[in-house]
Amino acid sequence: MGTPVRTDDGRWLVAEEWGNPSGTPVLLFHGTPGSRLATALPGLAERHPGVRFLSYDRPGYGDSARSPGRRVADAAPDAAAVADAFGVDRFAVVGRSGGGPHALACAALLPHRVRAAAVLVGLAPPDAAGLDWYADMTPFNVREYGLARDCLDGTGPVALDRELADRAAAVRRDPERLIEDLRADLSPHDRPVVEDPRVRTVLLRGYREALRVSHHGWLDDCLAFVRPWGFDVSSVTVPVLLWHGLDDGFSPVGHTRWLAGRIPGARPVLVPGAGHFAAQYALPEVLRWLDGQDTGR
Repeated sequence: MGTPVRTDDGRWLVAEEWGNPSGTPVLLFHGTPGSRLATALPGLAERHPGVRFLSYDRPGYGDSARSPGRRVADAAPDAAAVADAFGVDRFAVVGRSGGGPHALACAALLPHRVRAAAVLVGLAPPDAAGLDWYADMTPFNVREYGLARDCLDGTGPVALDRELADRAAAVRRDPERLIEDLRADLSPHDRPVVEDPRVRTVLLRGYREALRVSHHGWLDDCLAFVRPWGFDVSSVTVPVLLWHGLDDGFSPVGHTRWLAGRIPGARPVLVPGAGHFAAQYALPEVLRWLDGQDTGR
């Protein structure tokens, strides 16, 4: 069921807590599309008994109320509301794929609360100077983000809204459908990952919950990624880990290389022979890195 959390502007989010209630808090941001139920593989809490995990469905996903026109920066007050609801002051943030920009927003805008941040296979801002944003990106994502950018030219989100509504309806009928739609764009390194029963179960559970009510979270994520984020990544002062597979086509590694050159002191970890979905396996490594940072407890 999750825990309802009321934001300062009166919306409701659905959040989740698991692990050690007295452990070091780590807030996990799900991918796009995704939900709080798809942020970690089974058994992670048992292998990391010193961690208190938190997650929530971004606006428009599952039962979290939509926030039309939201920016990436708006994740910061939402994350703060979730932390407050669970009595957490200081915490780390980890964002995978579409969750990456939102984790960076918290690192930039909540420096007094966020002690460290990790971004796995994330994206760079749409106005990243010197970066060819679409270079080496799969046709699936080029089309999706291209339609989102068209919306910013005054045409409105009609085409993207219709396409994602249709896809979400198909996923509600059969959550396997989204994985099958992505199959043509999977790298040889990604295919065995998505066939791993643990990964597949988590992905399907996340898609099912994310799109159970509507496609609006998916739509609003896409629009948020291609409009100004509302903060400068170079303003981040907390420790940042940037993890990326070198064979990722969904979020090309050029995005992480760009971020590594702009975020002061960021530590890039670029992994050969790994694609986009290999990030599902990276969380234990990330948690070990976080354990080496100032806990702030």
